[in-house]
Amino acid sequence: MTYQPTYESVSQHPVPAWFHNAKLGIFVHWGLYSVPAFAPPGAELGETLHSGGWAAWFARNPYAEWYMNSYQIAGSPSQQFHASEYGADFDYAQFAPLFNQAVEKWNPSEWAALFKQVNARYVVLTTKHHDGFLLWPSRHPNPFKPNYHAARDLVGELTDAVRAQGLTMALYYSGGLDWTFNPKVIQDIADIQGGVPQMEQYVQYANAHWRELIERYQTRILWNDIAYPAHTNLNALFADYYNQFPDGLVNNRFTQKFEMRESGIVSDNHHDFETPEYATFAEIRAKKWESCRGIGASFGYNHAEGPEHYQSGETLVRMLVDIVSKNGNLLLNIGPRADGTIPDMQRERLLALGRWLDANGEAIFDTRPWHTAEGVAVTPNGQSIDVRFTQTADALYATLLDTPQATEFRLQNLHLAPGATVQLLNGQRPLSWSSGAQGTICGLDAPMPDAPAHAIKISPLAAVGEDDKVTG
Repeated sequence: MTYQPTYESVSQHPVPAWFHNAKLGIFVHWGLYSVPAFAPPGAELGETLHSGGWAAWFARNPYAEWYMNSYQIAGSPSQQFHASEYGADFDYAQFAPLFNQAVEKWNPSEWAALFKQVNARYVVLTTKHHDGFLLWPSRHPNPFKPNYHAARDLVGELTDAVRAQGLTMALYYSGGLDWTFNPKVIQDIADIQGGVPQMEQYVQYANAHWRELIERYQTRILWNDIAYPAHTNLNALFADYYNQFPDGLVNNRFTQKFEMRESGIVSDNHHDFETPEYATFAEIRAKKWESCRGIGASFGYNHAEGPEHYQSGETLVRMLVDIVSKNGNLLLNIGPRADGTIPDMQRERLLALGRWLDANGEAIFDTRPWHTAEGVAVTPNGQSIDVRFTQTADALYATLLDTPQATEFRLQNLHLAPGATVQLLNGQRPLSWSSGAQGTICGLDAPMPDAPAHAIKISPLAAVGEDDKVTG
């Protein structure tokens, strides 16, 4: 299909199979903000919005990558930190030579090998965040700040390393905010509309960057953030992109007409997938989606965060299982230090997720949602365990989000036909089973080892009753 520069045409673009199959991506927030690496540790986005709203969020913004904005808010913890550590007259752009000196030590192949070990299928790198600093030596340099870019081609080097591991590379770009073009300080959600640069100079600048990222690095996702200038024909950009890379994708953050809701800005343009931030959906979505979040409460590295601010490996496993059962991907962020080292707390949790996927990835990768996402398993001693379902053409997977404290459990309301095989993926152990009026009782000869989740494979898929609604 040849796409035309119209909404009607680009909206016909299908979500490519690789993205449906991928399930797990690694987000990387890395830039000048990685030098101060500070934000006041706090609750995650959804919790803060529920308790205090957007003004409270920006006043104590725990996103370290928003440092340039946060330290300009009078009385904010970031302003106090900046004055204490660097002095009130220290300009943000002065972090550039410090960052460029630090990244001389970075080895992109080490990152890519880790991402492969974790079983991620794709990587999304922030090529330019809201501070405007570029992680590649663009042919379209910043008109207001000379040499405001990385000395190394960080985008190109990571792209090569990631692809050498057989992973897909994608790129993030902050098209909606660039504080070098529009220095408006954001203190509430309504400020964002006035913070998007709308001058023609910026329109040409952002458009040129996106086209350069496409042509130079062949990004497989246009992962835009916040919004986009209004006077841009995005359908022309999307059509040209899809015609060059039919297996590419566009996210839902190219917003040009602002409609504010409590959850943020509502998309008004074509997009292949939705991007809830520090949030997930409660049900199976027909539209493909991707939940993005940090391991802690920040995307950029925040040295003020401790273990209490980080999600455990167990929580990340259960989160991934839940998201995949509802037609989503998890884009899990790392925030490296300025020199490219990945903090141990982040690395440990990534590896814990990777180890679980080593044994249970068959229930995650290359699957699709079943007709219901959630179920319940119960043990004879009264333990109730949440279950999530996925399927392939050949099998149904029921993943228990806890360890049964018994050698048998019943999958509520799930009925199997004679000849079905039931198997525990971790260890490839067969389970005995029998179907009754209330569901299928599964048994093992010994208790399951403690694990954040246990994936059960039921095959063939045709053995599962088509009319079952596993609601518990």
